[in-house]
Amino acid sequence: MIDKLRIVKQRFDEVSDLIIQPDIVTDQKRYVQLNKEYKDLKQIVDLGAVYEEVLANRDEAKEIISDGSDAEMVEMAKMELDEAQERIPQLEDELKMLLIPKDPEDAKNVIVEIRAGTGGDEASIFAGDLYRMYTKFASDKGWKVELEDFSEGSSGGFKEIIFSISGEEVYGTMKFESGVHRVQRVPQTETQGRVHTSAATVMVLPEAEEFDIDLKMSDVRIDYFCASGPGGQSVNTTYSAVRLTHEPTGIVAQCQDQKSQHKNKDKAFKVLRTRIYEKELEKKLAEDAAKRKTLVSSGDRSAKVRTYNYPQGRVTEHRIGLTLYDLSSIINGDIGKIIEELKLAENAEKLKEAEADL
Repeated sequence: MIDKLRIVKQRFDEVSDLIIQPDIVTDQKRYVQLNKEYKDLKQIVDLGAVYEEVLANRDEAKEIISDGSDAEMVEMAKMELDEAQERIPQLEDELKMLLIPKDPEDAKNVIVEIRAGTGGDEASIFAGDLYRMYTKFASDKGWKVELEDFSEGSSGGFKEIIFSISGEEVYGTMKFESGVHRVQRVPQTETQGRVHTSAATVMVLPEAEEFDIDLKMSDVRIDYFCASGPGGQSVNTTYSAVRLTHEPTGIVAQCQDQKSQHKNKDKAFKVLRTRIYEKELEKKLAEDAAKRKTLVSSGDRSAKVRTYNYPQGRVTEHRIGLTLYDLSSIINGDIGKIIEELKLAENAEKLKEAEADL
């Protein structure tokens, strides 16, 4: 552990020096990367200093006890030794977790896409429920939510809704939500009280920064059209909606949420960059998944991740076999406890692999 901490300290000193160099400060991409690395390393270095101090206290206490010439000092040293021996394993566990290589995507903001799946109108209504669940969760975390595009369901909810969430460590928290979410309940249109099963697919994509993707404007076709849906005359009769097509890949992104064509164009470009970036990220995740079984798979959208059972007030998280009888709180945004359990399970998995190297 000490050897590993010394390597980290050496790298921290290098980064501390690099981050103030004029050529780095003017290179936005490099500066952002190094600034993030500096923050991550500082956390380890600070905790490592505490760990080394506790080790030193333990060794000093052992020497005093071994000497045994001063009874009062020996008694104090025994207390110091007990305290140190209790703290050392706790600090080592914390350091092991910090020393696990972080996913560089975790700090990014996200684009979330929710699409109604099987179940017709009920699936659209459920997609709307999931959207409200995530916006409430984001609000409680102090994150900012922005609507990018949507297509309303005929009986409420959404056939599809795309929105962005920005804040601290958003992707690292929200990435666990990707997959198929199922709902089991009696639809409002059901006259005989039968429980139906419907589904919606959630995709959580790390938002691409401008310097993540070399997007050539000559590769993008821009179409303007009249927005559909609510919004009044000014939205529906002016060419404010924007559709972008990345011709080399065929990837499309559009936005019609804003009255301003310029704002819709900016939002559509944000979604387009993210979708192109996701293609590259998928390759990386597929390679990682081939090396080890991971909870956050390579974006398998057919994977059933969670079931919300209304008659029993039950939510089941299938990936870790977790069942909670607190559906009303969860659907109202209290998903933190599920995400924490998923994080713990994944970290335990990563820790097993990392311990061999520590």
